[in-house]
Amino acid sequence: MKKLFIATVLAALSLPALATTSMKATVNGMVCAFCAQGIEKRLSKMPEAKAVLVDLKRRFVVVEPNDGMKLDEKLIIAEIKDAGYDVVSVETLSKSVAEIRAETKAKK
Repeated sequence: MKKLFIATVLAALSLPALATTSMKATVNGMVCAFCAQGIEKRLSKMPEAKAVLVDLKRRFVVVEPNDGMKLDEKLIIAEIKDAGYDVVSVETLSKSVAEIRAETKAKK
């Protein structure tokens, strides 16, 4: 009986993790590593940002939210534009920055 109770509690605790909702922005105007570094540094300072990935070659930026926080699309666009770049589009992704980074490395 005790083993059954423990198994039931463990099964209840292993609920599926909430999907991460990151934002991906396609950005024009990034031409060098200094550009990418500037955007990453700027977005990383946002309290909502847990992780930031800038892919210079594919011209996109991904921002992953801190646990329990939501990202503000308008704020992300404003930060990128204030840094001097154009935002072409923004979409939400159900992936973390680590997952996207791993996928990018696998494609190389």
